[in-house]
Amino acid sequence: MTDHPSLQPYVDAWTESIEAITELVKPLVEGEWNRRTACPGWSVRDVVSHIIGAECELLGDPRPIHTLPRDLYHVVDEPSRHMEVQVDVRRHHTGPEMTGELEYTVIRRSRQLRNERRGPDAEVRDIMPGRGGSKVSLELQLRMRAFDVWVHEQDLRRALGKPGNLDSAGAYVARDLMVQGLPKVVAKKAGAPPYTVVVIDVSGPVEFMRTVRVGADGRATVDGSPSLGPTVTLSLDWETYVRLAAGRVRPDAVADQVKTEGDTRLAGAILAGFAITP
Repeated sequence: MTDHPSLQPYVDAWTESIEAITELVKPLVEGEWNRRTACPGWSVRDVVSHIIGAECELLGDPRPIHTLPRDLYHVVDEPSRHMEVQVDVRRHHTGPEMTGELEYTVIRRSRQLRNERRGPDAEVRDIMPGRGGSKVSLELQLRMRAFDVWVHEQDLRRALGKPGNLDSAGAYVARDLMVQGLPKVVAKKAGAPPYTVVVIDVSGPVEFMRTVRVGADGRATVDGSPSLGPTVTLSLDWETYVRLAAGRVRPDAVADQVKTEGDTRLAGAILAGFAITP
């Protein structure tokens, strides 16, 4: 356990998800490692490689010196190129090699987290691509790792046909981060005008309702209070919400799973920009 209780929920969520991933992939036969996931260009092996690579960087391991092939269609910019190195360097690893490295990395990282003595506001390196090695707080770093690992756990579960953990600790970390991104989705991406009110009604294992209000200055806020006569109401189940907010599916592919009321044009613009992940 860390010295700071406010960090422990993120550590616990990360632990639950990464241990679930370890159990998911341990029995896989070689062909199953090659199954496609909803992450463009990535197989099950590639998602696990990404997770291993991120945790290794947090452990302080040097980044691989590796030249990417030129024909990777999903590598479109510097951030995706940065992220792909840790993936491509493991692309020909066998299943036993993958599970062995994953288990060893989890042991090392768990030990590091148990021995963490810094406070939530301590500045640490940001490993997210495209941010130039900037600094973030330790709390944000741990929160983002819990989010990332849970979302990728769900990627793996969908690819392998093994649903579960939609209401685990990581799911609630993901919910809070995704909800935090709603004001930007509504006001900036969708261009909702002042005094717009948008209600997001989510059902399923993680159930919640949030209201986004655009103020007179064009800035939006989000809260849990109800609204009478909103401009738009979007009703959908939790898994569909996650897939949309994580950029794993296009809105038209899940149109039958999203109920829209009110301004249909604005609703379409909101759904088109719903993803908060890179």
